[in-house]
Amino acid sequence: MSRDVVVTGIGLVSCAGEGIEAHLAAFASQEAPRTDADSFAPYPVHPVAPLTLDAQIPKKSDQRQMEPWQRLGVYAAGLALDSAGVKNDPAFKAALQLVVAAGGGERDYAVDGAILSGLRNAADPGAFLNERLLNDLRPTLFLAQLSNLLAGNISIVHGVTGASRTFMGEESCGVDALRIAHARVASGQIDTIMVGSSYNAERPDVMVVHEMGGFLDKPVYRPVFERGEENGGFVLGSAAAFLVLETAEHASARGARALARLMPVANDRMARKPGSVSASLARLIGEAGIGQPDVVLSGATGLADLAAEELAGIRAALPGAGIRATGDIIGHPMEVTAPFGAALGAALCAAGSAREVAVTSVGHRRGEGVIRVLAA
Repeated sequence: MSRDVVVTGIGLVSCAGEGIEAHLAAFASQEAPRTDADSFAPYPVHPVAPLTLDAQIPKKSDQRQMEPWQRLGVYAAGLALDSAGVKNDPAFKAALQLVVAAGGGERDYAVDGAILSGLRNAADPGAFLNERLLNDLRPTLFLAQLSNLLAGNISIVHGVTGASRTFMGEESCGVDALRIAHARVASGQIDTIMVGSSYNAERPDVMVVHEMGGFLDKPVYRPVFERGEENGGFVLGSAAAFLVLETAEHASARGARALARLMPVANDRMARKPGSVSASLARLIGEAGIGQPDVVLSGATGLADLAAEELAGIRAALPGAGIRATGDIIGHPMEVTAPFGAALGAALCAAGSAREVAVTSVGHRRGEGVIRVLAA
C-alpha cells in the first residue's frame, strides 16, 4: 500500500524571520543572511529573528520552563498547525502523531560552572563530583535537557496528543525523521503526522564542541561553496522547521489545500572516504526518483571537501540543475537541515515557483539523504 503524502502545513523560524513568506523572500534574495560576528567571535553565527513568543506560546509559565531550542520548536510547530488550519481542531490534534529530530538539549551553565570551580579545591574530586551530580541535577536527570522534551512541550502547548518519537543523530536524524514520517503515512499506518526539528546555535558550548572538531568557519560569513581555504567549515544558525503531512485523501476530505507532495526519502550512511559522498548522492538521487528539478536545495555544511563531493555527485546525476545552499539562507542548523530543506521546497512548490525540488543533506561527519518534493 502506497498512498500519496501531501504537505498541508509549514512552520519556519530562522534568521530570515518567521513563516513561509519571509523564507521565500530570503530564497529569492541574493543578500547574505543576518549574521552576528561579535557575540561568539571569532565564530560568526546566524541568530534567530526576534519572535513574539506569546503568539504561539501564550502562557508565560510555559515559556519560562523551556530553553531556547524548545521555544523555537514549539513556536514553529504552532506556525505549522496554523498553516494547516488545524490549530483549533482538537480532534485533528488528538490523532496527530509527531516525529522530532533533536540534539542533546542545552547545558545548565550555572551548574557546570559551579561544579568545575568546586573541583579545583575539592579534597576528594570524585566524591565531590558524585555529590554535586546527585544534588544539582535538573529533574530531567542530567545536565542538559532530555531530547524528547521538545515533543512533550509541543503536546502540552498545542494539544498534539498522538504518539511521538524523537530521533537523535545530528544531520542524519533530520533525514530519518522525514523518512519515517512519510513512510508511516504512505503505508497506511496513520493519516496525519507532524515532523520537524529545532536548533539553538547561540550557545558557547556548541561553539566549543564543533571548534574542537575543526568544523567551524571563521571569522566572517562566506557563501557555503566559497569556503575552500583551510577546508572551510560551517556557520551555525538558530532555526526550526515543522511540516504537517497527510494522505491526499484525508486532506481533500477536510477541504485542506495540499501545498506540495512529499515523496519517499532516500538515505544512506556511507563509510567516508574520497569519492564516497559523490557516489552515495548519485545513487540516492536515482533511488528518490529525482527527475528534472527546478532547483536543488543543498544542505551542504561548508566543509570544503564534502561540499566539492556533493556538488560533483549532484552535477553527475542532475546535469544543469541549479543548486542553492540552504546555509546561505539560514546557516547550518544541524538536525533542522533536512526538515528545513523539505519545508522550503514545499513552500516553493506552493508558491508556484517550482514543480519539482530536490533536497540534499550531507552530514558533517556521517549520513546522506535526498528528498524529492513535487507540486501538488
